[in-house]
Amino acid sequence: MNVLLHRRRFLAGSLAAGMGCLALHARKDAESEKALIAITLDLEMSRNFPTWQTTHWDYEKGNLNAETKQYTVEACRRVKASGGVLHCFAVGRVFEQESVAWLKDIAQAGHPIGNHTYDHVYIKAVKPEDIQFRFRRAPWLIDGKAPRDVILENIRLTTAALQTRIGVKPAGFRTPGGFSNGLADRPDLQEMLVDLGFSWVSSKYPPHPMSEAGKEPTPAVFDGIVQAQSAAQPFAYPKGLIEVPMSPVSDIMAFRNGRWKLEWFLKAVRLGVEWAIDNRAAFDFLGHPSCLYVTDPEFKTIDLILDLVKKAGKKAAIVDLGVLAQRAKARDNIGT
Repeated sequence: MNVLLHRRRFLAGSLAAGMGCLALHARKDAESEKALIAITLDLEMSRNFPTWQTTHWDYEKGNLNAETKQYTVEACRRVKASGGVLHCFAVGRVFEQESVAWLKDIAQAGHPIGNHTYDHVYIKAVKPEDIQFRFRRAPWLIDGKAPRDVILENIRLTTAALQTRIGVKPAGFRTPGGFSNGLADRPDLQEMLVDLGFSWVSSKYPPHPMSEAGKEPTPAVFDGIVQAQSAAQPFAYPKGLIEVPMSPVSDIMAFRNGRWKLEWFLKAVRLGVEWAIDNRAAFDFLGHPSCLYVTDPEFKTIDLILDLVKKAGKKAAIVDLGVLAQRAKARDNIGT
């Protein structure tokens, strides 16, 4: 009798455990069906902002002005108030400024901060003069060093600066500038990043049509930007490094290259986010507060994205790029 009772309890427990596993898988399946929308800001100064004649930022990318820092803080506050997080990528020279308390507060509020190299270097450079404007003006800073070594040290120093000044490890790595093929042509850089402790990178910016500078984008341009979203989905490189692409159109591409009006930019962003929601896909908004405080001082772009996700309900969520990378890793069975 006791044996029979024990068996019944065992079967009941097994059934409950099985139902629990099914419920867990159901929740995971539901999560995997959501559109994942990320809002990211590259913390650097940008040539041509606040005025078109401004070019000195090319040599001091990390010397953030008060307006750029204030815009970042407020953007993070808005996203947090909507139940999400904003993913920042900082160049290391930011941490040379007297106070980084504002950025430490952002990190403590739960917003991840990634590595964007120390001097905003071109990581695919093979010639010293192509690494960064700063080193072209002051070549003695890297005299006798191979480009690869300069780039590696630039990334390593930023990780050290993040840990020393605000006490956090880098939340991923984003290359200065995006590449149409990501790092597909540079397995050596993929290996370098893995060796430096990164499991994912954000380096791909898919090509898309643009309007003539100052001209309103045609329907064909908007359609092309929407079509490019399918090429901006996270994936794994052959050796396991995850790529989390940037979604077009970026603020720099729109306001510097295209000389767009804000209303045109808002339309392009809305179409891209709507495509991601309709297709349960990913969207990685790429912004620069040094550009946006001039072109979108009322935060209309960020508010638009938040509103679209809110209206989508359970179909979408505001997440950081690490979540996008994890989805790609699980889908492609990386590390399993």
